[in-house]
Amino acid sequence: MALLQLSEPGQSAAPRQHRLAAGIDLGTTNSLVASVRSGQPETLPDEQGRHILPSVVRYTADGVIVGHEAKAEATSDPLNTIASVKRLLGRGVDDIKSLGARLPYEFRQEDTAVPRIHTVGGDVSPVEVSAEILKKLVRRAEDTLGVDLQGVVITVPAYFDDAQRQATKDAAKVAGLNVLRLLNEPTAAAVAYGLDSGSDGVHAIYDLGGGTFDISILRLNRGVFEVLSTGGDSALGGDDLDRLVAEWIMSEAGISDDADHAMLRRLMRDACAAKEALTESDSAQLRVDLDDGSHWEGELTRDQFNSLVDPLIKKTLAPCRRALRDAGLTAADVEDVVMVGGSTRVPRVRELVGDFFSTEPMVSIDPDCVVAIGAAIQADILAGNKPEEEMLLLDVNPLSLGIETMGGLVEKIIPCNTTIPVARAQEFTTFKDGQTAMAVHVLQGERELVSDSRSLARFELRGIPPMVAGAARIRVTFSVDADGLLSVEAQEQSSGVKASIEVKPSYGLTDSEIETMLRDSIEHAEDDMEARRLREQQVEADRVIEALRAALDEDGKVLLNEQELESVEAALEKLVAISRSDSHSEIKQGIEALEKACEFYVERRMNASVKSAMSGHSVDEFE
Repeated sequence: MALLQLSEPGQSAAPRQHRLAAGIDLGTTNSLVASVRSGQPETLPDEQGRHILPSVVRYTADGVIVGHEAKAEATSDPLNTIASVKRLLGRGVDDIKSLGARLPYEFRQEDTAVPRIHTVGGDVSPVEVSAEILKKLVRRAEDTLGVDLQGVVITVPAYFDDAQRQATKDAAKVAGLNVLRLLNEPTAAAVAYGLDSGSDGVHAIYDLGGGTFDISILRLNRGVFEVLSTGGDSALGGDDLDRLVAEWIMSEAGISDDADHAMLRRLMRDACAAKEALTESDSAQLRVDLDDGSHWEGELTRDQFNSLVDPLIKKTLAPCRRALRDAGLTAADVEDVVMVGGSTRVPRVRELVGDFFSTEPMVSIDPDCVVAIGAAIQADILAGNKPEEEMLLLDVNPLSLGIETMGGLVEKIIPCNTTIPVARAQEFTTFKDGQTAMAVHVLQGERELVSDSRSLARFELRGIPPMVAGAARIRVTFSVDADGLLSVEAQEQSSGVKASIEVKPSYGLTDSEIETMLRDSIEHAEDDMEARRLREQQVEADRVIEALRAALDEDGKVLLNEQELESVEAALEKLVAISRSDSHSEIKQGIEALEKACEFYVERRMNASVKSAMSGHSVDEFE
């Protein structure tokens, strides 16, 4: 029998209040904010009805200007107008130099890994610049909705590493936001697209924005969005297409001076306008004002444009191949390709992507808005408005995580493409007798050797009870949260002593490092395994040598006569001589030869140990 809640007339219980939250697409070129209103997700406009906010911040002596007004002054005030700051998030000064493009800013050289940009309004970091964009978007949302937000979901490229994700969260903290979750941009697109079509199966999310490229292979099944693999380039996007056109204009117009910041900004503006015009037309007319008061006029055809940008578009297909390989799939297994990001409006992008996947790309949802809409849907769920309809979002970590072990080897604890959030643990032990401390070196990458991997953090576990080598049990736990942020804990099991660290590096991976790490893991797989086998045998040889020397020091002269002792020591020195050999099989044979030469000695030690244990006791006591 159903129970009904009865109320006096006029005193009925108020319906559960809808908690308003927002999804923010913090983009390299443009940003958007969206929210779910009356059950429908929609992007929110400003007072002029503009939904897109240019990700541009201008610093003046009187204050900060964000968006369209700042973008309008980019050419006249380039040193104080910061654009594409997302490319600088989580990067060090040296990393920025590797981006390959001249940046029209003045960077301050300070004793810090975090770059600071000099402006008339003061020196600012990329985190502070990003915080201004977030503040502007949240003010727009709260003005439109008329209430304070409960929280936000901010999207990030799937290929953002830990440093870049942490920098994004730091920007939100500076802006005073409650971050419900960082959500991978392709996954956000999958949320919006999956709800729209209800299509189960394998899908590719091709996301080419202003400054980043992501490819994700997802399986959609009954509301579950599982990311099978990811790939991409954190420094490749529409800005690079514009830059190629700008360089073509410079060549055609005879402009050789690339140190003029204002000229560079004007060229990038004109190049972007030509690119957008070629989306609908077969040619674009160009007129460039030169510094000497004259101007250059020219025409860029779509065929010329295609020949200029083809190498960059094809560069996005290499991560697509890797992502398919990581997922154990081929292009034929992909049912359709969802296009995300304003740069996917370029007809040549759609053409080459369609040829690669042998299917017509899906473009029914506005590629500029789909990420923000997906983030808004997820924010609405995390705010507690639709628990009965909660979707399961299964993202993955893009690179393997592990620790250094003896011999300079990497022991992977969380492999790449593992679904997150995740926690994995593994037990390790001590190498030397009486060892009371252990250094934990956290690493990222796909290679087998520490020298080929990226160092994330180091910390020490102290207070380990002194034991014989191999007796201690140290449990190392890696935890990656839903935002992709890592924490590591080491605990000695018998005593309970522990140490931990949250991995918050001050600089991130460059795009070339990301590509190199994945490519090298494939190209050098056989060499890496050979190197690992060699190091493992060298470590085992060191362990055997150290254990035998300790035993000889303890009772060698007691249990062995002079001739036997010389025989054992000769076999020991033979293994020492070959322990640094380049042949793992030779070292293995050396270990086996030493163990065989010492069999009689090991037997005597065991007998002596048993005799000592039984001394003063009768045999009956051990039955």
